[in-house]
Amino acid sequence: MDHLWAPWRMEYVVTADAQDGCIFCTKPGEECDQANGILARGRYNYVILNAFPYNSGHLMIVPYAHERDFTSLAAEVLAEMFVLAQVAVAVLQEVLHAEAANLGMNIGKAAGAGIRDHVHLHVVPRWSGDTNFMAVTAGTRVVPQSLASTWACLAPPMRAAVSARLGTEQDAGADGGQ
Repeated sequence: MDHLWAPWRMEYVVTADAQDGCIFCTKPGEECDQANGILARGRYNYVILNAFPYNSGHLMIVPYAHERDFTSLAAEVLAEMFVLAQVAVAVLQEVLHAEAANLGMNIGKAAGAGIRDHVHLHVVPRWSGDTNFMAVTAGTRVVPQSLASTWACLAPPMRAAVSARLGTEQDAGADGGQ
């Protein structure tokens, strides 16, 4: 039998149900964007790398407000969320040369939400052939780029694009904890 090792997944397996508080509420207040994978900030939402990505560049748009009910999100939160998704797709196309993208929300446990109590929108970049034999036959994805490398190449253009689109100041120094 062949073994495929993915030791970084153990953190998720061990801690997924043992989180103190909401990770989406605590991360933006820690002021260490690089360590936390926060790529950019809007007025109502922020853009963060998925710590357990399906593909390199898999990110999420997360409201600052802790809300589990998608239907209760305010119109301005939803509007900015989808503007940030547009910006994210454009940056992923420009920087990572993504050919396409999947956008989606897993709302509730039955829908597969890993974090059920805080609504968030996934943006997953896609390329022709990114579902290869590893995913098909072994049920395993190979993510060829570390989160630190992904953050380093995406954060500067994402912050510039968000600032230009939303007119928000992006704190270039909010990357303590490197």
